[in-house]
Amino acid sequence: MTGTTEARPTIEDYGQKPPSRFVEASGFVVEEATGTKVTGYVDLGPDHHTPWGVVHGGLYATIVETAGSIGASAAVLERGQFAVGVNNSTDFLRSTTGCRASVTAEPLQQGRTQQLWLVIITDTTTGKVLARGQLRLQNVPLPE
Repeated sequence: MTGTTEARPTIEDYGQKPPSRFVEASGFVVEEATGTKVTGYVDLGPDHHTPWGVVHGGLYATIVETAGSIGASAAVLERGQFAVGVNNSTDFLRSTTGCRASVTAEPLQQGRTQQLWLVIITDTTTGKVLARGQLRLQNVPLPE
């Protein structure tokens, strides 16, 4: 046996490769991912609609969870940890049938065991906030 070790995930793994088809289906594209900021966008449209023709609030909650988890995990990755959401409180502020929406996630608090991130989803054309969420996360050891 050689002295090689199995490669640990990097932040690029979180930001460039969607972890599941579910997250990929959200359409969220990460442009920047660090332990203090995550930015990106999503092109909202008919694939995200409720039966009434507006973007589903669950999509916004998914993006809040995804962006916050990526940033929080980046913040603790060097400690051999990642972050898992324990509470997602997303407010749906404005309905839309479609647009390009920017996503910005930043930490409000980063502690040894937990973090709190704020995620803002904004219509890039009007500048109006569509949704805003706070995500509390627990820092846990990376799987072996």
